[in-house]
Amino acid sequence: MARADGRSGGAARGRRPKGQGPDLREAILDAAEALFCKHGFYGVTVRQVAAEAGVDTALIHYYFGAKRELFDSVFARRAEILNAARLQAMAAYKTSHPGKLEVEGIIEAFIGPLLDLSMTNDEGWKNYFRLVALVNNTPAWGGETMHRFFDPVVHALVETLKEALPRAEVRDLYWCYQFLTGAMMLTLSETGRIDQLSNGLCRSTDLEAVRRRLYAYCAAGISEVVRRKP
Repeated sequence: MARADGRSGGAARGRRPKGQGPDLREAILDAAEALFCKHGFYGVTVRQVAAEAGVDTALIHYYFGAKRELFDSVFARRAEILNAARLQAMAAYKTSHPGKLEVEGIIEAFIGPLLDLSMTNDEGWKNYFRLVALVNNTPAWGGETMHRFFDPVVHALVETLKEALPRAEVRDLYWCYQFLTGAMMLTLSETGRIDQLSNGLCRSTDLEAVRRRLYAYCAAGISEVVRRKP
C-alpha cells in the first residue's frame, strides 16, 4: 500500500542510490504516468518505466516497491491536489451564496478546477486526466481505485447538491454523479472523437467551449432528474 507521500512502506530494497533525490523520483512518476495513461496498468512494465525515466529498475523498487505501488503513487500524487482544489472551490461557493445555492454553481465549483488545470496545457495533467478516465472505465479494479482516492470529494458534492435540492432523493444524486463523471472524464480525455464526428465544427481541445456548455448540461440534467422523481 502506498503512503500519502507515494513511498511504499517496507518497499526499500538495498541501499539508497547516491546522488538521487526528489527530482528523480518525480521523473519516475512522470514517466509512469505517461505510459500508464496510454497503455493501462497491464500494458506497462517496470522495465519500460525505468527506460522512459532513464533510471535503473532497482531505483523504482527502492522508491515505490512493486508495480501496483508505483501505479498507486502516480494516482495519488495529483488526486490529492484535485480533491483539495474542488473541496476549496465548493466551500467558497457555499460561503459566497448563503442560503441560495444553485446547481450550476455547485457543478462549476466541482468541475472547474479540473478544466483550469487542463487549460494550462501541462502535459502531466493531460496525461493524468486520461489515466483517470481509463481507470474509471476499468471493471476489474477501477471502481476500487476510484473509491480509495476520490470518494470523499464525491460525497461532498452530493451533500452540497442536497442542500441546493432539499427534495432530491440521495439515490438520484448519486446516479447523476455517475452520469456527470462520464461526461467530465470523456471531455478531459481530449480523444479527438468530436472533431471527426462534427467534421471539425467542434474540437476536443477547445476547453473554453467545453466550459461554456458542460456546467449547464450537467446542471440541467440533475435538475430534471430531481424534478421527475423517478
